Amino acid sequence: MAHSFFSETTYSDFSASVHDKAVAQGLPVAAEIELTRHCNLRCGHCYNGPPKKEREMTTDQIRRLLDAMAEAGCLWVLLTGGEPLLRSDFPQIYLYAKKKGFIVSLFTNATLVTPQIADLLKEWPPFRVEVSLYGASRKVYEKVTGVAGCHAKCLKGIEMLRERNVSMELKTLVTKDNKGEIAQIQRFARERGLHHRFDAYINPRLDGSREPCRLRLTPEEVVALDLSSPARCDTWRQIYKDAWGAKIDLDHVYACTSNQWSFFVSAAGRMQACLMLPQPSCDVLRRPFLASWRELVRAVQGLKPANPGHKCYHCEMSALCYHCPAWAALENGDPESAVDFVCRSAHLRHHVFLEKGIIAKGGERYAEQDQANIPEADVV
Repeated sequence: MAHSFFSETTYSDFSASVHDKAVAQGLPVAAEIELTRHCNLRCGHCYNGPPKKEREMTTDQIRRLLDAMAEAGCLWVLLTGGEPLLRSDFPQIYLYAKKKGFIVSLFTNATLVTPQIADLLKEWPPFRVEVSLYGASRKVYEKVTGVAGCHAKCLKGIEMLRERNVSMELKTLVTKDNKGEIAQIQRFARERGLHHRFDAYINPRLDGSREPCRLRLTPEEVVALDLSSPARCDTWRQIYKDAWGAKIDLDHVYACTSNQWSFFVSAAGRMQACLMLPQPSCDVLRRPFLASWRELVRAVQGLKPANPGHKCYHCEMSALCYHCPAWAALENGDPESAVDFVCRSAHLRHHVFLEKGIIAKGGERYAEQDQANIPEADVV
């Protein structure tokens, strides 16, 4: 018999409610923990680059961090890297996070998944495992990753997780080397009942090197990828519609709300607002967790625009743009600048979407369209 004091809600409603309360109360509810900067692959597009010789948090330090996060009310934890499965203590860390009650996600390339890891994830299910799949064929996958024999290991890892019904989705960063295999990767995912997503936005390395940028597509290729997916077009259209006329935040350089409820902890134990914003930061291993969090929020929110008249603050195409101040700072040395590649892609997307009727000028009410009416295009 159902009790009246119980009510059902969707995950999205639950998540939105928690995030709204977190912002209102200044609570950290979501964390991204980089377990290591090391990786067994050598992808040319990687933002990490060659790992430096630096300390990494020990197992006990990560446990203490998780304890402090749980006490502060944190709920979501993403374990990432580098490749987090390189750590021999990954099973202990993962199990500790699960037993603390966190909603845990995992980013991995799946090449190091073993039956023991797969069994652990089956017994203690993650919210989601996101697997990077860089090519459908061995030739392309191994050209992107730079390591012979890794394609077969990735596919084997995916199958081990799938056989155990571990919640999983595939994702692909599209580069000049794998752009011709996106359709095949999507077919691979569909045949296995897996969701697949992709994007083509490659930023410089965190050390400032622009080497990954040579692998970027052209803006024309980026928009062609958008048009290849009716669902992607529909998502852009809804974002554009919802964002039209929204008030522009001219009080903060980093206007995204993420720094009000989430944080990133580097493998060395530095707390940052996000992966791409290395400063301000603080050593979360040497100071009380909540004090570190509050100091970080104050520091990020204290960064005020020096040029509120800059075009990016007032651009009507902002809803169709991946503009990110942290990315701009990494690429240009100025968080209030425009990243040319991103800007040109957004302008072209706006022009093409208007021309094809995917969006309506001025935020007017959109005509109802079924997905069959959204134009298709071949993946370049």
